[in-house]
Amino acid sequence: MTAEEMLLEPFGTVPDLVRARAEAAPGSIALIQGERSLTFGAFDALLDRVAASLQRDGVKARDTIAVCAGTSIEYVAAFFGALRAGVAVAPLAPSSTAESLGGMIADSGAKIFFVDKAAATEMADTPVSAPRVALDGSDVGQPFEAWLAPDGAKPEPVEIQPDWAFNIIYSSGTTGAPKGIVQSHRMRWSHVGRGGAGGYGPTSVTMVSTPLYSNTTLVSVIPAITGGGTAVLMEKFDVVKFLEQAQKYRATHAMLVPVQYRRLMEYPGFDDYDLSSFVMKFST
Repeated sequence: MTAEEMLLEPFGTVPDLVRARAEAAPGSIALIQGERSLTFGAFDALLDRVAASLQRDGVKARDTIAVCAGTSIEYVAAFFGALRAGVAVAPLAPSSTAESLGGMIADSGAKIFFVDKAAATEMADTPVSAPRVALDGSDVGQPFEAWLAPDGAKPEPVEIQPDWAFNIIYSSGTTGAPKGIVQSHRMRWSHVGRGGAGGYGPTSVTMVSTPLYSNTTLVSVIPAITGGGTAVLMEKFDVVKFLEQAQKYRATHAMLVPVQYRRLMEYPGFDDYDLSSFVMKFST
């Protein structure tokens, strides 16, 4: 079934749609981070390796993993690869207190904790029983590349059900302990189906400059990738770098919070950049 045919179905899954995009255009660029890029063919194969690794480690469908790290290709691969195994993802904010992070990891029941050095340093004294995988290859856990199953590894197929948890987004905890908000595969599929109305598709290029633990970001990243377009990942928002990359890659989409728009438009050199490729800019 082609991606376009899948999108006409009442229910499908994000990882299956990624596979359809990879089969249709394996050489198209799915992700860009700095000087690195990953084609859809390579991205799809990496998702298989992540899913196979989780299954090898005893993580079952409907279990959960937690991720607390900066934006990276590895982060996106761990997130989407877990989905392929039917595993829910709890993306956590590195800016949370160590106590809150420990509570969220425990509450989610995470079987594996994906982390990077910066996040691990902030929560150095927080006990975490789940095995750690270091997305940045640092010494804070088993390096991601070493943890991965070999090239060509394939996971056991999982028939994902509409009401299974896709992700758990935690509230900020301003009125008490952070609370987990469970969003289902059914909810995300309806979200994917609306992507075309927002202009997402194989020719779209989406700037990703808000953190991946935020639903704001996922609302943009998911249709960007499942639409067969390119997501340009920024590890940290920077006005000049955003404008440079938006111009370089002919960006069509961006999801930004109001203060980011203000900082961009107040930058004295704003008018020096060609941003005419943009089709849609979102805010929250």
